[in-house]
Amino acid sequence: MKFVDEATIRVQAGNGGAGCASFRREKYIPRGGPDGGDGGSGGSVYLLANSGINTLADFRVTRKFAAGNGQPGMGKDRTGRGGEDLIVPVPAGTRVFASETNEFIGDLTTDGQRLLVALGGTGGKGNVRFKSSTNRAPRQSTQGTVGERLALNLELTLLADVGLLGMPNAGKSTLISAVSAARPKVADYPFTTLYPNLGVVSADPLRSFVMADIPGLVEGAADGVGLGIRFLKHLSRTRLLLHLVDMAPMEGTGNPAEEVVSLAAELARFSSELAAKERWLVLNKSDLLPDVEQAERQAEIVEALNWSGPVYQISALSRQGTARLVADVMSRLEKIDKEEPAGEAF
Repeated sequence: MKFVDEATIRVQAGNGGAGCASFRREKYIPRGGPDGGDGGSGGSVYLLANSGINTLADFRVTRKFAAGNGQPGMGKDRTGRGGEDLIVPVPAGTRVFASETNEFIGDLTTDGQRLLVALGGTGGKGNVRFKSSTNRAPRQSTQGTVGERLALNLELTLLADVGLLGMPNAGKSTLISAVSAARPKVADYPFTTLYPNLGVVSADPLRSFVMADIPGLVEGAADGVGLGIRFLKHLSRTRLLLHLVDMAPMEGTGNPAEEVVSLAAELARFSSELAAKERWLVLNKSDLLPDVEQAERQAEIVEALNWSGPVYQISALSRQGTARLVADVMSRLEKIDKEEPAGEAF
């Protein structure tokens, strides 16, 4: 199934039932008085985060969701039945916005979390509610209110600990397939991933983290160039970024250091918070260079960038250096967990 990370739906809460205007009519009780009951409340619409769903693809087919209406009130002071609430399952990591105003409504990040998006109408009042010492036989009742109706934009942001950042063909898909059970498309010709992939990386039997392979970014991604603009937001939930660089690029495909600077600028233009995330430099495809040249190429890139953070040299294809990288990432994530205040950890 193709990955779908955006969808627009329409939700409609149920209307409240009308109040009833009736009078008690029984033998030997000629003036029984009003006994009209209230109408039932309309059902509300909720979104429910479900970790078993990983795409918004279902909303490409079904786009309208409506909760049940409340039933009208009845005689003998009986209240109408309330409309049934409608619960719509969505993937964990879904952000919800109002389509017309782009107002942020809520963020569903944990399995089982529920978000009210459309409130049901209230039931109307029956004539028994209008009875008083001066109005013994009220004939008025009220209609129920209309349930909320609105269009929603759903955006799915991947829930991952580590995000892979890099130009197309930097080797991100190869790396995630080498260290996890994810199997994205990998080939020996130039192309870019079209849909994000998630993989669970196991450092040892009791320690693991989730890695996200994001489609390759190009210069101008923050302005909508290429596919990157749709997927930059997926990096926002990650706690650590691995910036993959092809240390042995094909002739005429660009300078590795310049590509790092270019993508860092795109991150800053898209979000200052994203640009401030911890980022490690991972030099990939080292197996394409002789051993002597590997150290020289790494030194050139680090010096050109004036890089002061962690640097790793790997070959995702042959898995050279990947074990050390995974172990260090796991240790860093555990340290971040301890440093973050309670309640703020991912």
